[in-house]
Amino acid sequence: MSEVMKQRQATYHLYTFLVSKMISSLGANVYSFGMSMFILSITGSALSFAANLIFSILPRIFLSPIAGILTDRLPRKAVVLVGQGGVILSITGLLAYSVFFDLSITAIYATTVFYTISSTFSSIAFSASISNLVDQERIQKAMSFNQISLSVSGIGGPIVGGMLFGFVSMEMFLLINIISYLIAFLLESTMNFRLYTKDRIENKNEESMIQSFKEGLGYLKTKPVISRLLLVVLWLNLFFTSVSVGTNFILVGVLKMEYSLIGFVEASGAIGMLLISVYFAARSNVKYPLLFSKRAVLGLSILVGTIAIPLIFKFSGSLLFVYFLVMMFLFGSLSVLTNTPIGIMMQKDVDENYRGRVFGILEMMAMGLMPIGSLVFGMLYDIVPAEIILIVCSVLLVTITLVLLPPSLIKSVYPELEVDNYVKSASVKNAEMLVKKELANEYRDDIEKQKQLSNPTTIRF
Repeated sequence: MSEVMKQRQATYHLYTFLVSKMISSLGANVYSFGMSMFILSITGSALSFAANLIFSILPRIFLSPIAGILTDRLPRKAVVLVGQGGVILSITGLLAYSVFFDLSITAIYATTVFYTISSTFSSIAFSASISNLVDQERIQKAMSFNQISLSVSGIGGPIVGGMLFGFVSMEMFLLINIISYLIAFLLESTMNFRLYTKDRIENKNEESMIQSFKEGLGYLKTKPVISRLLLVVLWLNLFFTSVSVGTNFILVGVLKMEYSLIGFVEASGAIGMLLISVYFAARSNVKYPLLFSKRAVLGLSILVGTIAIPLIFKFSGSLLFVYFLVMMFLFGSLSVLTNTPIGIMMQKDVDENYRGRVFGILEMMAMGLMPIGSLVFGMLYDIVPAEIILIVCSVLLVTITLVLLPPSLIKSVYPELEVDNYVKSASVKNAEMLVKKELANEYRDDIEKQKQLSNPTTIRF
């Protein structure tokens, strides 16, 4: 295939990826919201709601490494399509059950498990395939499109889910979800997942799953920059649960903010994510992704501590609302500024033969830390003042980032950075010298004019 044809195919992939990912993400948020509302409406139990949440997390924790291994062994397109097909069959099974029997909590829990298993395989395989679908120059745009789809689904999911849950029957609700996933499945089936593939080793079936997993961990040891970056991301996910758990606790329990205003505060985070994702899709490629992400992580880390300010100083009601509106907007913005460059590095710097396992390991550890963090911080907020928790988390995050991503590591990855800094400093010095010369020349001209004016022999008009 000629390079021109590849470029056209990559452009098709780029926008097909955006549409299919947006449909899938929106469908997932709509389904999750609808099922949550249904469980609460028929049981009125927070425990039943929490159980469904657990069933949506545990399979992803345990199966992410297996999904990564199979992604590296099998054709990735097949893994994506089988995963999407599993999602469709899961919801179709629940629809069939609801037609012949009354919809039960047990059926919803079973569907949630199978749904999560299928989506885990599909999402990891898709994430590991982005650099095979588009050229290197447009990976940043693809990652930005991924963030756009997540932002749109985060904003629209609860709205669409609430409208459907309120105005249509549960059977119609499930049917609409099936149709949306079917559209995404058909779009993904038209994509060439080997467009920019390299010499990739598939079907290493003689190797056991455990050996393959160990090989993935061993590969990470050979990539110190990626390993450190993943550690920063994992610590970030752990300590950020202090924000996700603590924000509602602080706004409702401590600051007594109105529920209608809290909805606007939470929406501002998704709006920040959307705007910055659009910015990333439009701007030129980030020159130093690791340095860019480090600065964004430091910004996020400091932002965690700033949430404590209204708890220390007295704010009026309107100022409190505006403050948290800005804080959540900045959180959403900085999270995209952190995630997008990291995603670009993962796509470009991780070898294609190991990309599935690396994404699987990252998914397993990130998802595993969520319930741990929620449990730990949930207990801490009951016994420790919220401002102390947030300030300590902020200091720890800044320290971890500076230790794991020191300037020496940045310079080893980007040796040309020193040259750029030298050129910039030299150009600044040259500019300063030119300004000084111009000022000296103007001063000398002024002196000459003063001399001429003071000379009686000078002709004046």
